[in-house]
Amino acid sequence: MSNNESFIDEVNEEVRRDQLFTYIRKYGWIAALTVVGLVGATAWTEYQASQTRAAAQAAGDAIFDALEQNEWADRQAAFAQLPPSVMTLLMAGAAAQEAGDTAAAAEAFTALANLEGARQVYRDLGAFKALLANAENLSTDERIAGFQNLAAPGATFALLAKEQIAVAQLDAGDAEAAMATLREISSDATVTQGLRNRVEGLIVALGGDAS
Repeated sequence: MSNNESFIDEVNEEVRRDQLFTYIRKYGWIAALTVVGLVGATAWTEYQASQTRAAAQAAGDAIFDALEQNEWADRQAAFAQLPPSVMTLLMAGAAAQEAGDTAAAAEAFTALANLEGARQVYRDLGAFKALLANAENLSTDERIAGFQNLAAPGATFALLAKEQIAVAQLDAGDAEAAMATLREISSDATVTQGLRNRVEGLIVALGGDAS
């Protein structure tokens, strides 16, 4: 390589270096701001995750503390103090039932049925259990109407709701309607074996043929 070529290469290198420093001075703040933003976003995400973990742990601890109460009435009171959620409302209702407080049980299950953000299956479960818990305070027509709302085709608790409709029809003295409802349940392709056995037992008890 000649001296001229070497000199030209050195000049080109110097020019490139000067251009690089110029770019850094001119646009370096953008890179710095980007780095600061990434670090800040990562820190905020980690903070939110830690807060979520802490909240979940606190909720779990509160549930376990409530479950450690020996008396059902004490459990009921403990669960009633917790923020409403699917878990706490279900347990509050169950504890109230065990304590013999059907009104409080119906209230807890109704709250679950109306819980915003809960999946429909849990809301339907709350409505179903609320009707069962409050059955003594409802007329047969009210019970039938309530369970019919849960007996739509494809609903999670449709067949169980129809079973309760049949029971209410029997309580109303309408054995013919009850028999028709029971046969409808028995012939459903999705009926579980346990429910089929109960339904067929009722059909036989009413003088019908379970086959």
